[in-house]
Amino acid sequence: MTQLDLSALALPESITTERHGDVLIVRLSRAHKRNALDDATVLGFERLFADPPEWARAAVLDADGDHFCAGLDLAELSERSTVGGLHHSRMWHRAFERIERGRIPVVAVLRGAVIGGGLELASACHVRVAEPSAYFALPEGQRGLFVGGGASVRVPRLVGVHRMADMMLTGRVYGAEEGHRVGFSQYLVEDGAGHDTALELAHKMAGVSPVTTYAVIQALPRIGEADPDQGYFIESLMAAVAGGSDEAKSLMREFLDGRGARINGEGPR
Repeated sequence: MTQLDLSALALPESITTERHGDVLIVRLSRAHKRNALDDATVLGFERLFADPPEWARAAVLDADGDHFCAGLDLAELSERSTVGGLHHSRMWHRAFERIERGRIPVVAVLRGAVIGGGLELASACHVRVAEPSAYFALPEGQRGLFVGGGASVRVPRLVGVHRMADMMLTGRVYGAEEGHRVGFSQYLVEDGAGHDTALELAHKMAGVSPVTTYAVIQALPRIGEADPDQGYFIESLMAAVAGGSDEAKSLMREFLDGRGARINGEGPR
């Protein structure tokens, strides 16, 4: 791996980056705080994913230590006015949207605590790989609070409104296996295998045509939220744009000539 100089982005010490081919490795580096998020870290994510390195075609979001992210750093829980709280929540929304609807797909490596703001961060990523130690919770409800970093929109898309309501009202915690079954992660791997699996997936994503990547990140979520008739129309537009690209035509010629990749039923689980 190659250390990067992204000094122009003025990233905080809590975010470190490396290059692995055309994959950007991003790490939360606050293990002493179970990688809890402070404002500097959230704003750092916003700057990084708003303008990732030009060579980056995909990213892996990992974390130092035994936990992905234990949510909001309690040191950030200062008293705010209602308007101040509103602006703080919107800042988190803006930052995590840079991940969800940015230029490159992001694979998250989940272990240990994935709770509160950590679950909000994970749910903004496109693919989630969980290790057996991962557990998922939204403790805000037990603290007289409500989620503010996008969970009320993103988490129900993963597991449904009813499951999120249960978590908020009862404090229910999902372990890695049950969490995988209900949809918190797409992959459940052996202990210690999360990073390598995420890196393998990210390299596969990096090989996908940029126009297809754009369609999956930008168009697909909007199609899912649209009226079906509008969704079909958006799909047709994106299919025409993608199919008309030089790269798509070249790949199809390779496939028809017997030189392209074929589906063999194997791959990560």
